[in-house]
Amino acid sequence: MTASRAPTEPDVREFEATVESVDGRGVVLDETYFYAESGGQPADRGTIDGALVADVTERDGRVVHVLDDAETVPEAGETVSAIVDDAFRTYCTRAHTASHVLYGAARRTCEDLGYAGFDISETKVRVDLTTAEPLDDADLVELERLANRAVWDSLPVSWETLPEDEARALDGIAFNTKTEEGAMSGSEAVRVVTVGERGGARDEEGAPTWDVAACGGTHVRNTSEIGPISVLDRSNPGEGVTRVEFAVGPTAIDHEAAVHAAALDAAAALDARIGDLPDAVDRLRDQADRLEADLQAATVDLLTARLREFPVGEADADGATWAVGTVGDADPNDLREPAQRVLAAADAPDAIAAVGTGDAPFVVAAVADEAVGGAGDDDGEEDDDAPDAGDVVAAVTDEFGGGGGGGPTFAQGGGLDADPESVVAWLRDR
Repeated sequence: MTASRAPTEPDVREFEATVESVDGRGVVLDETYFYAESGGQPADRGTIDGALVADVTERDGRVVHVLDDAETVPEAGETVSAIVDDAFRTYCTRAHTASHVLYGAARRTCEDLGYAGFDISETKVRVDLTTAEPLDDADLVELERLANRAVWDSLPVSWETLPEDEARALDGIAFNTKTEEGAMSGSEAVRVVTVGERGGARDEEGAPTWDVAACGGTHVRNTSEIGPISVLDRSNPGEGVTRVEFAVGPTAIDHEAAVHAAALDAAAALDARIGDLPDAVDRLRDQADRLEADLQAATVDLLTARLREFPVGEADADGATWAVGTVGDADPNDLREPAQRVLAAADAPDAIAAVGTGDAPFVVAAVADEAVGGAGDDDGEEDDDAPDAGDVVAAVTDEFGGGGGGGPTFAQGGGLDADPESVVAWLRDR
């Protein structure tokens, strides 16, 4: 069994080793400091005798280095020089430790916290948390604040291999054998990574360490090496799971700069300081609400005046008088209140039919409550011939296509296959 020495000695970037076996482009060394993809941390990059390493995997307990070109594969027994890509290893090491720091921050803000895995990509890192309640924007801000405070506090990071029963007994350990298979050595031992002083003085939240977890990845030796942590977003990939995405390194720096620039632009537009933006936005929102209410009132007044201009025809077969016409720049629902206003007037018609102009002609019918409920025969029973808005709209859509619906006093239909004036003419002559 050839295990990677990268987790225990993450600072090694160059080494020599003997080729144990070769299978196609796969090379097994007698020892290696290349990290094989595991538990969310990607495989190391680098070279073996100048040949690019395309992938590093673990097969049957052995680390296999897959070379990019089969023509450059060394032979078994050769001594080779290997170089681990320093920039990518450094990024992955910082990002992996940052995920532990973020989980430590979640310990201090979330109830019923659980760990559901993580993943490192080239631009961001994700941590999946199980929580009693979904996280909101305020939670993300607090996670970021606490995580960066842990970076600033320069907490030590250490790792050791413990018997499994002893590891599981550690207070608050994050232990997920499915997502952290690299922590299991294949025996009854577990690799445990601790951020902070385990067993030392408790912090202000009462926790003896910032974080402790079963983990097989590579890590920095002090949180100060991580640099800034910038929380990017959250999502919910499954029930009870919150996915937090964050960045470290150049991506975090660029993100924070972009956020700062956006805040400065917003502050300049609102003639406010960045710290006063929440109050400025509240004032702007109140103003927008007032303007929206004024606009809605003005729209109702305008449409009411337009409906009042509709010509009123003679009484139809139902004995009801109808005002029919076209109206533009309105939606069907916009006409409900204006129609009710017109029909409530003393000299109002019994009913109104409005046909909307534009690319999507529609029809709206409104009938006064008195015309529906007051029409009846000599016995006082409701007259089946009383005007019904729903029936009128159904007749229009039967004639001109489309569909719609509604009740006796208000109905609407859309998708008419005719020009509005043709629909108005049909309604007047029906």
